[in-house]
Amino acid sequence: MQVHEIMERNVAIADPNMTVRDIARQMRADNIGSLPVGEHDRLIGMVTDRDIVMRGVAADRAPGNITVREVMSEGVSYCFEDDDAQAAAQVMAKHQVRRLPVLNRDKRLVGVVALADLGRCEADAAQDALQGISEATDKERRHMRSG
Repeated sequence: MQVHEIMERNVAIADPNMTVRDIARQMRADNIGSLPVGEHDRLIGMVTDRDIVMRGVAADRAPGNITVREVMSEGVSYCFEDDDAQAAAQVMAKHQVRRLPVLNRDKRLVGVVALADLGRCEADAAQDALQGISEATDKERRHMRSG
């Protein structure tokens, strides 16, 4: 099964110049924890609730004075709409992400595939992705042993 058959096409895109307060409110309203960030019809990053907390709130910065660009994650992992769902699951596992932007071959954002999408259609792919996502990082393992 190909990614375009299971992905969500109706995807909100965060503007990198939005304030963290505005994007957090949008994420709350839509009940989501991450959004792709786009500029000039190109994917330039992802912003997650964790990005907002770690790079904004924990740094004692006022959410009305910080832009999405300042807290977003760059170097975004993605897949193509014509990729096999298993390939998308492998990318999700490798990068430990639950939502993966989907691009067309012109590298334009056309959707997002989530772990839940894989689970509904590709049980084996979802299981592989979840296993990779759930693995503790080396830093987390060290912390568990020392704490």
